Amino acid sequence: MKINKKKTQIKKVKFGKNVTIVEPVNLYECEIGDNCFIGPFVEIQKNAIIGKNTRIQSHSFICENVKIGKNCFVGHGVNFTNDKFYNNKILKKSYLSTYVGDNVLIGSGSTILPVKIEKNVTLGAGSVITKNCKSNKIYIGNPAKLLKKNDKK
Repeated sequence: MKINKKKTQIKKVKFGKNVTIVEPVNLYECEIGDNCFIGPFVEIQKNAIIGKNTRIQSHSFICENVKIGKNCFVGHGVNFTNDKFYNNKILKKSYLSTYVGDNVLIGSGSTILPVKIEKNVTLGAGSVITKNCKSNKIYIGNPAKLLKKNDKK
């Protein structure tokens, strides 16, 4: 039996100043802004951008074409996806994009499909985000629904 082993890696990453990384991680061909924290067992794929002062907690997965703004918090075990099913088939020709605005809080265990999340949004733990989220609001559930206006600004 042949086993193909690959080690964790940090490859071709553009780092800002004062970035903290707790290994093991897989980071490749992505950009991480100033004063960010990346927890252990995080994977950030190519063409992903993490804005300054953002914290990515352990066991989170940020796939290709995800842009996360500044001053964000991504809880433990958050998964981003960049593909969708269409007529019971995976669209493999191109990966979709996800945009997360500034000052967004994403609760642990959430799943984020390719959507636009505007600024000052809070997503409750375990939420499944299937649709765009408007600024200054709180969303919870599976699929996520608007809970109320967010008082933080």
